[in-house]
Amino acid sequence: MTLGIAVLSLMASCVTQKQMTYVSNAQPATADSINASYQPQSEMTVRVGDALTIYVSALDLEAVVPYNLPAVVYATPGSTTLSTTPALQYYIVDENGDIEFPVLGKLHVSGLKRTEVEALVKEKLESQVLNPQVHAHIVNAKVSVLGEVNRPGSVVMTNGRMTLFDALASAGDMTTYGRRDNVLVTREVDGKLEIARLNLRDASIFTSPYFFLQQNDVVYVSPNKVRAVSSANASLWLSMVSTVASAATVIVTVVNSARAAK
Repeated sequence: MTLGIAVLSLMASCVTQKQMTYVSNAQPATADSINASYQPQSEMTVRVGDALTIYVSALDLEAVVPYNLPAVVYATPGSTTLSTTPALQYYIVDENGDIEFPVLGKLHVSGLKRTEVEALVKEKLESQVLNPQVHAHIVNAKVSVLGEVNRPGSVVMTNGRMTLFDALASAGDMTTYGRRDNVLVTREVDGKLEIARLNLRDASIFTSPYFFLQQNDVVYVSPNKVRAVSSANASLWLSMVSTVASAATVIVTVVNSARAAK
């Protein structure tokens, strides 16, 4: 059995040494061809189902009160004293891509960047409020990272953009069993599912439309063949190795005994 475990460990080391490297074909000259089609994403685009906080401020705070949702106050559970934490309410982007904004009514925000939402609200307010300032944020932006990573789960997109490498880093990177050349990304666009399989060992990953992730994307890291052997068929495989090793030991013993008898 010990021999079988050793053989499995050897197989794992042989495979991962060759396949664990990201962007293995990248060279300094590669950047020139990449930059020709590289399209960096500075911030996310608002989509149906997103939750937005939009806060309006101005020098005259009383003038902007009607344009802000009231803060929700939560009492501390189990406490006899009033200890509260206020939290801003948020707007849900409906199936038509609209939000219902106080006083201004329906605003179409789907397809806009965060800064474009701020500019839209500010433009609507300028005829009613002196020098309004608008701050918008997508509060439910996250991606899910599953499969052969060290910490699978949801990753919050805190800074407005996230690359595939950022998501993997937040999930603790791939395990030694993860396939760098077969990473699945699923994305919903306009109610339809998109699926892409990406090779993170190739420099062309930087020009993929899936390199910059969008909110609610799902990243799945496929297992390699060593993982398949070590999980689904481990007991059977190790049993076979142990049997072969035992048989080999018996044969060697018999041969040695025969030679000694001569």
